[in-house]
Amino acid sequence: MSHIAPLPADQLAVIAPQDIQRLAARMAQDAFAGIFRLTLNGSAKEMEAALAEVEPRCFNWCQAGSSNEAKALRMALLISGIDQWGLAYSQTFGLNAIPGVSSLLGQLRGRLDPQQDALFQQFYDQMSSVETDAVDFKVEVRRSIHLALWHAMVACEKEAEAQQVLKCLGGMMLVLDEKMPQLGWRLLADALASIQISLLSETIAASAIAQETTQQLFEALRQALPKERFQSILAYSGQAVLAWQQSRRPAN
Repeated sequence: MSHIAPLPADQLAVIAPQDIQRLAARMAQDAFAGIFRLTLNGSAKEMEAALAEVEPRCFNWCQAGSSNEAKALRMALLISGIDQWGLAYSQTFGLNAIPGVSSLLGQLRGRLDPQQDALFQQFYDQMSSVETDAVDFKVEVRRSIHLALWHAMVACEKEAEAQQVLKCLGGMMLVLDEKMPQLGWRLLADALASIQISLLSETIAASAIAQETTQQLFEALRQALPKERFQSILAYSGQAVLAWQQSRRPAN
């Protein structure tokens, strides 16, 4: 992997440009985060009120697409993103289900008529089967999920809890790399760069568990991935960290 081949063009970028894909990823994260917080600490009434606010906001954004295809693709992006967040947190924290997330996804999908649903399914399947389609969305979603789980890991007060999150996070990264032979290593490099940048920030640098578990994560990936692939990930993420460090230096 010494030579990085250019990726095929994103076939969905014409319908959902880069800024729309990234916005969809952020909206999915925001929707999930609010519902997950209420799942842990809220009442049934608070959850009902939150869904009544989040669902129409998500649906109306999808309907703002300029064509039937754009509307369906926005819906596919949002539902895919929310579902990925829900699956990641369910696996990491041992949850059988997150009812609020299931309700939101069901309400959004239930709004579609048969023609809209067919278009939605077409785009959803295409994103799943073609690695490089909706690439900016995929990078944004996986970076955010991996970084959020890393923050959860380093916030653990008990070593056993941190190790459980570490195991799940490392496993997710390896599955991602396996399922996406073209793009997976780049998504991992992006996530590792974000983790390193967070670790270098002043608020986290003093945490011993952050240093230790992050080192263990890198070591687990080094052992599990082919040597050349892991070296490419390190080189790619290292460039991003270096660029971040240089951007923080005062201008002469």
